[in-house]
Amino acid sequence: MAKKSKIAKSNKLIKKRSELKLSGVTKPNRVSTRGVNRCQITGRPKGYMRFFGLSRLTFRELAVKGELPGVVKASK
Repeated sequence: MAKKSKIAKSNKLIKKRSELKLSGVTKPNRVSTRGVNRCQITGRPKGYMRFFGLSRLTFRELAVKGELPGVVKASK
């Protein structure tokens, strides 16, 4: 599990980015840290699949259970 502080920091940066987009600022000031894509369920930063918003481990668990619509095994 990811630390709550890292998840909170990531969410804060995402919120700041979206506020800048809405305000019409074309080039925001440089920041010392960048937002990191994280799994929505576990908060894992590595092995992130952008299309699903999940880490590879969580994706595999949900796919095997059949909880991801349209995802099937490649081999039978």
